[in-house]
Amino acid sequence: MRVSFSPPNQLTLLRVLLTPVFVVFLFSSDSTLRQLSLVVFVLAGLTDWYDGWVARRWGYVSRWGAFLDPLADKVVTSAALVAFIYLNLTPAWPIWLIVFRDILITVLRSYSEYKGKPFVTKKLAKTKTFLQFMFIYYLLLVYLASVTDTIRTKYAGLIESLLNPSLLYTLTVVVAALTIYTGLLYLVENWKTIRELYALPGRVTQSQ
Repeated sequence: MRVSFSPPNQLTLLRVLLTPVFVVFLFSSDSTLRQLSLVVFVLAGLTDWYDGWVARRWGYVSRWGAFLDPLADKVVTSAALVAFIYLNLTPAWPIWLIVFRDILITVLRSYSEYKGKPFVTKKLAKTKTFLQFMFIYYLLLVYLASVTDTIRTKYAGLIESLLNPSLLYTLTVVVAALTIYTGLLYLVENWKTIRELYALPGRVTQSQ
């Protein structure tokens, strides 16, 4: 694969590079750095929107970009979700299901796009992505509020309610269930494409 360092791809790589910065800041013992982790995550999200806009506006469309961009998205979101496990905000098993599903589908989709066989997508998948981001922002905001002295002192009751373990468990399971469901839809809708991409050359010829 010939690597193209066009402006959209540079923004995509920046999104990947921002991920470890986000994680380090989130787990920092310094309150200011923890708060900055939210800023870094927002910046990573903005690069996702902006690189897509630049690619469409100026025609920077490439196979490399189509392959790398969705992978970069999952690197960022997966890092945030796994971090929540270690911060004891969410149960582990639904998070690992989400991460496994997202990586699997993204690799299949990216490889398919690279080979010129785009995956069929559903509006429900976009809804899933939106809910995942809302879930991540919710947990980030509430967690950072809980570890910021001035906010925690003023809104202790509200923060405690928003971090209720039963509530967080339910939200995590709901997001995981929707994520797995859309993953299954992806596989069903694109099964023929997947078989063509990953079958042996001789078997592909016979099936045609």
